[in-house]
Amino acid sequence: MSTTPYNATGRRKEAIAHVWLTPAEEGKSGKITINRRSFEEYLPTDALQNVVLQPFYATNTMKRFNVLVTCKGGGIHGQTGAISLAIARSLVMIDEEYRKQLREQGLLTRDSRMKERKKAGRPGARKRFQFSKR
Repeated sequence: MSTTPYNATGRRKEAIAHVWLTPAEEGKSGKITINRRSFEEYLPTDALQNVVLQPFYATNTMKRFNVLVTCKGGGIHGQTGAISLAIARSLVMIDEEYRKQLREQGLLTRDSRMKERKKAGRPGARKRFQFSKR
């Protein structure tokens, strides 16, 4: 494995995440930095942290890479999905053998669901004003 960073982009809803993976040095655990903040500070709950760490669990590469993430747009949940996809894509760039494990867990599939637009003359995308018979 070379020391050059492997980078990939992930998207989810309105969020876009750019990820750079570099091999961690011996004796040092893999550090995750998101928007210049620590992993635990940026993602306060365990559920959000587990979504981001899922590709590492699937490929059994926990703490073997330093991760640098730049995220913008969307909310916290969209950003975690985007980060997870970007990490999975960069792991495949590192080793093609990881593709099968990541594909089985659905981590290489982009979730294309987007917010439905509001329609004209209505209060929301699907909501209707209250019907009055008289």
